[in-house]
Amino acid sequence: MSKRIICFGETLWDMLPSGAVPGGAPMNVAIRSKSFGLDASIISKVGNDKFGNGLIDFLKKKEVNTSLLQIDQEFPTGIVDVLIDSKGIATYDIKYPSAWDKIELTEAAIKKVKEAEAFIFGSLACRDHHSRQTLLELIKYAKFKVFDVNLRPGFFDLALIKQLMEDSDLVKLNDEEIATLAVQLGSKSNDLFENIAFLHNELHLNAICVTRGEKGAVLFNESKFYSNNGLMVNVADTVGSGDSFLAALIFKLLTNNNYQQALDFACAVGTIVATKTGANPEISASDIEAIMLKF
Repeated sequence: MSKRIICFGETLWDMLPSGAVPGGAPMNVAIRSKSFGLDASIISKVGNDKFGNGLIDFLKKKEVNTSLLQIDQEFPTGIVDVLIDSKGIATYDIKYPSAWDKIELTEAAIKKVKEAEAFIFGSLACRDHHSRQTLLELIKYAKFKVFDVNLRPGFFDLALIKQLMEDSDLVKLNDEEIATLAVQLGSKSNDLFENIAFLHNELHLNAICVTRGEKGAVLFNESKFYSNNGLMVNVADTVGSGDSFLAALIFKLLTNNNYQQALDFACAVGTIVATKTGANPEISASDIEAIMLKF
């Protein structure tokens, strides 16, 4: 039987310079997880509009379970204006309010979360109190809680971030985010490894993973550091690269206990996605193997 994961949060359309594409970190993680053979479901909400119908159709084509995807009669499906700079780095203007800000707590969602091997969520889904309260309730029922930190300007509540980190079994963030949080929490260091240890001790965390762009990633688990130094590639855009990285990491952590191998696999997947356009490009096992041989 396939391992079951639940992704909670935003489902939306990224309005890229090249056109509209489905997006949102939880959806991207679910789609990539499904491609690895995990049983992936999503808890979110779309509007009763053409964009919402489009997302439902897209998720069904990707074979993600949409039984917990709610439809809002008042608020529209989420939209994000995405700008890509000359280096392929994306910036986002996330429209508010959207349907995914109003996710409701249901008995069906509680049951699914209880059954799942992993429950993945991000901080962006907490920008509105409706979805925030639903998430805080669902966390109570999860076996393995994965928090994808996402520090967006205007949606940064330090107390809430701390609470979610303390409630989680695995915290994933990027190098800029850990630097920001470490300073906010009182660290005097600029060193990545020292700040990982600082957050681990300060918040009594279990596992921490920090992505570093082309410099790879660091995983701290069971009091030991694992590192991957990354690979220089031609970046098309960074949209969804971190989401695919997280999906790959969770997949490996759920299916084996080799932490270095899990990190290398995740870095390979994230690297490949960065060389392609959009958040959910097709990638093959041979693509992953070829990159891993270069590490």
